[in-house]
Amino acid sequence: MAARLVPADSSVELSPRFFCYPKNRCKNVQPNETQSKRPPWWKSIGPALITACVVFGPGSLLISSNVGAVFGYDLLWLLVFTGLMMGIFLTMGARIGVVGGATPCTLIAQRLGRPAAAVVGLTLCLICSTFQFSNNLAVVAAAGALMPDDAPVWIVPAILVAFNLAIVIFLFTAQHIYQALERMMKFMVGIILLCFVFNLVAAQPSIFEIVKGFIPQIPEPQFAEDKAIDPMILIASLLGTTLSVAGAFFQGNLVREKNWDIDDYKRSVGDSIFGVCVLTGVSMIIMITAATVIRGQAADNIGTLASALQPLLGQYSYWIFCIGLVAVCMNPFLINAMIGGAILSDGIGKPARLSDRLPRIFTVVVMLIGMVVALASRLTGLSTINLIIFGQALTVLGNPLMALSLLWLANQKDIMGDRQNTWKTNLLGGIGLLVVLFVAVVMVWRIYLKVSG
Repeated sequence: MAARLVPADSSVELSPRFFCYPKNRCKNVQPNETQSKRPPWWKSIGPALITACVVFGPGSLLISSNVGAVFGYDLLWLLVFTGLMMGIFLTMGARIGVVGGATPCTLIAQRLGRPAAAVVGLTLCLICSTFQFSNNLAVVAAAGALMPDDAPVWIVPAILVAFNLAIVIFLFTAQHIYQALERMMKFMVGIILLCFVFNLVAAQPSIFEIVKGFIPQIPEPQFAEDKAIDPMILIASLLGTTLSVAGAFFQGNLVREKNWDIDDYKRSVGDSIFGVCVLTGVSMIIMITAATVIRGQAADNIGTLASALQPLLGQYSYWIFCIGLVAVCMNPFLINAMIGGAILSDGIGKPARLSDRLPRIFTVVVMLIGMVVALASRLTGLSTINLIIFGQALTVLGNPLMALSLLWLANQKDIMGDRQNTWKTNLLGGIGLLVVLFVAVVMVWRIYLKVSG
């Protein structure tokens, strides 16, 4: 019978409401029959599905569509690669949470001090705050795509304010936020898969061309409106939006929300693999659909993408696509803000469950930042370039920092025991770290061009 872990001593620093103990600091106690009964793995899927929902947001939708529209099926193989890298870090975050017995920030604070954990938490919170602005604009674009041309100008901003207000009410009235969030994301993922698979079937892609797309290759630069489109820029963007090490880092918090411990080790790994498969699969469906339907056309914003698909997919398919689009925009809207709020609270050593009061307050702050900036941009026509540059700069700093933190934690013997990283996992994780560093270099170059231009 499996053993339950309880503390052998009280010398380990605990994070409020997020505690269990590392394996080598525990003694074995036999669980009772009720504790040993666990549902089958497919009934407990949830943490990685939430991560997949926040990773595949409007940015991933646009990048996958752009890649398909510009380069056709040629970069499908890259999604397989990014899925593998994301799987490595996502399972790493889950393993740290269930074996280490605490959130990653708590484990960092125990070994490197609270300031180090606060830096990690603040960095991830700032990333979430800047990208919340993009999530608000995505909701505006999705609402605008569904509005008639003669709709009043104030209706879309009003929808955005009402949407934010509804989420704030949910935050402070729901008693068990994680459970409600998990059920909501399962429903949303079902809608997204049904809508986009329907459109993929309607597009009737070439099976032969799809198979060719899984052969690794770097496509030639393409030209649009007398300007060359460098494939390396889109490759870096695709890697940056689908390989979210920051999301993988928070997986350690989500398995704690699920109350998984070392007995759920295989369950947490299986959940991570399933979530990555969903993330990669949806990205592939979008890329294949764009490559089939709008090859050579612009897909540089959500409204343009929806409009380009309308005459080609047909009226019914267009509305089905818009329903899936709304789900894609809504998913990361709440989760992204909640990640920012919870990780900041965790980083400074405060209670960090999604249902705790301080993470809810921090979540509202993140939401307000995103909504106010989006409304200012929408109503006044203010340039958003500086905010975008700031967000990209934080991502450049954030992903390598999260990747290094996960690799370091997963190799600590006193945390992971005999489940620390194998050399194969470290090799793949090292490749993933090089990938996020490559993305960082490309982003630094793009920021330099924008600032100097």
